[in-house]
Amino acid sequence: MTAVRKPTGVVRILGIITMVAGAIFVVAGGITWGAVSSNLKAEKITVSPDAAHFGGALVDTPWEAFAQADIIKHHTLKATGGQTYAEVSTQAKVLGDKLTADGVSPADQAKDADLAKLNGLKQVVMTGSFLRASLFTSVVAFGVAALVMGLGVVFGIVGYAITKCPAAEGTAPEAVA
Repeated sequence: MTAVRKPTGVVRILGIITMVAGAIFVVAGGITWGAVSSNLKAEKITVSPDAAHFGGALVDTPWEAFAQADIIKHHTLKATGGQTYAEVSTQAKVLGDKLTADGVSPADQAKDADLAKLNGLKQVVMTGSFLRASLFTSVVAFGVAALVMGLGVVFGIVGYAITKCPAAEGTAPEAVA
C-alpha cells in the first residue's frame, strides 16, 4: 500500500473557491469581450479602404478598431498638413487676436477666409481626436477583457493545484490499495 496525503478540508475548499473564481473571471471576461464587440458592430464602422490592415472590414475586434484609429490619424494629419489640434488652435487664436487688435469686429472676423479655414481644420482635428479616443477606449476594453479571462484561467489552474496539494506533515495519510 502507498500512503497518499489528501488536502485538508479547508485547503480543498479554498482550492474549489479559487477554481470557481477563475470560472467567473473567464465568463465575465468573455461577456465583456462580446459586449464591446457587439456594441462596436452596432455602430457599423468599417475600416477605411486605405488603412494598412483590415481595409473595408466591419470594426468589431481590437485589431480593426486600432487600424481604424490609425487611419483616422493619417487622414486628420493629411487634412491639416501634419498639424495637431494644439498647433491649428494656436494659429486660429493668434489670427483672431491679430484681427481683434486690428479693430476687426467679431462679425467681420467670422467672414475672414483664413480664420474660417483654421476653425474648420480645428473641427476636423477635434473630431478625429474624439473618434480615435473612442476607438482606443474599445481597444483597452478588449485588453481588460482578455486580461480577466487570462487571470480566470490562471485562477482555475492554481485552484486545481491547491485541491491536489498533499496534507501538511503531522496529519494521518489515507491508505490506498
